[in-house]
Amino acid sequence: MELSEIRREYTKGGLRRKDLCHDPIEQFEKWLQQAIDANLADPTAMTIATVDATGQPFQRIVLLKDVSKEGFVFYTNLGSRKAQHIDNNSKVSIHFPWHLLERQVHITGHAEKLSAMENMKYFTSRPKESQIAAIASHQSSRLSARGVLVGKYLELKQKFANGEIPMPSFWGGYRVTPETIEFWQGGEHRLHDRFIYSKDNSNWSIERLAP
Repeated sequence: MELSEIRREYTKGGLRRKDLCHDPIEQFEKWLQQAIDANLADPTAMTIATVDATGQPFQRIVLLKDVSKEGFVFYTNLGSRKAQHIDNNSKVSIHFPWHLLERQVHITGHAEKLSAMENMKYFTSRPKESQIAAIASHQSSRLSARGVLVGKYLELKQKFANGEIPMPSFWGGYRVTPETIEFWQGGEHRLHDRFIYSKDNSNWSIERLAP
């Protein structure tokens, strides 16, 4: 298998400064909507990178659940490995890989926990099965077998068959406040277009980066 021979040209189109929104959140929302309209699989899927106490980076895919001027929101088990990392070091990196559009968005910033009200509002909007799964899974903990997890899920499903499901105290969300947001558009001959927005107080500056 000759991996060095796998290559292709990027021909979807370029990205010019005149085409960029002044605000990077507006630019992100524009690209996200285009990814949704293009029927990409999991357009809200994003890789989030954290660092543990020894400096070892970790990455995993989560789903974006809200975006606003304040930042990017995702939910998780508050006892998970990613949550433990954030408790120790709130600086994170987010990456959206929209391959079929030959686009990427890379975000750096810091993560903060959402309020109990925000957590409850989203938790109660989730399907019942997802609510039960959030309670059944102590994310990142060791499991002797999948059957242990499935058994716990079925036990809880029976327990809450006829009632509301309480939001577990160990579940909640984070909002990532961006400090930089980079937009990448593939270009022919590897001459890709990259623009980075950097925040200075309440203002954003825009610079082109070499591919």
